[in-house]
Amino acid sequence: MEANNSTAPVKGHAPVKSNVSGVKNAFLVIIACFVVAVCAFLFFFGAPSHFSGYEGDVPASMWFYDGEYHPEDLIGTIFKGGVIVPILQTLFLTVIVLSVERYIALKSAKGTGNITKFVAAVKEKLTKNDINGALDLCKKQKGSVAAVVSAALIRYEEMDKNTVLTKEQKVQTLQKEVEEATAMEMPTLQQNLPIVATLTTLGTLVGLLGTVIGMIKSFQALSASGAPDSTALSTGISEALVNTAFGIATGAFAVISYNYYTNKIDNLTYAIDEIGYSIVQTFQATH
Repeated sequence: MEANNSTAPVKGHAPVKSNVSGVKNAFLVIIACFVVAVCAFLFFFGAPSHFSGYEGDVPASMWFYDGEYHPEDLIGTIFKGGVIVPILQTLFLTVIVLSVERYIALKSAKGTGNITKFVAAVKEKLTKNDINGALDLCKKQKGSVAAVVSAALIRYEEMDKNTVLTKEQKVQTLQKEVEEATAMEMPTLQQNLPIVATLTTLGTLVGLLGTVIGMIKSFQALSASGAPDSTALSTGISEALVNTAFGIATGAFAVISYNYYTNKIDNLTYAIDEIGYSIVQTFQATH
């Protein structure tokens, strides 16, 4: 009885490993993006070549310059956006890096061939009761779908040779195997997407914070006694608009990325559900 109920793979067949690549620690990505953003803000956007009006010795970055200076191009204007800009750039870079990471991960999860053709080929093998042929297809396809299907097919063979369980129990065992194998793959597919989803709101809110700070500076310049300080006024407006632009860009890109990859995951899940249902139905029809 113990031998018939064993959960070990049938001899001669090993389950396919999905081997989905991906970044396990997104915190390190955020730290790296922050370092890059700060360096770019100080030494690229803050480079003296993008400004005029300064006097005397000019440091490597206008951040350390005490005198008055005026941006000559858009890059210099971005630098005038203030300290919120590198934070927004960090969020924007994080979205880009995690989006690329998810693209690579889901591409490996898809496997080596077309998912639709793979599902059709496996279903064709099942109609012929060619389990070994279906397993060979899984080994060639690889990826998350093939990993779930191979686990279900191995369990299929076990139930086929089991003489203790009833047909209903065997079907339930097959269904449970598909569900468990799918549950094992889902975390790797959805990894880092919650962070991207968070950045859709966080990027907009941080951009709004920068906008409010810039407007406060603008109104302070207007409220000064005598003629308004045009330099302070322009700096405040630049800070408000630059932060608004970066916040909107970050939020928009994060929304697009999140929805795109969520749809990709849904397609993989649908393929898993379809082939899992076919395996169970084939077992019911042939036993």
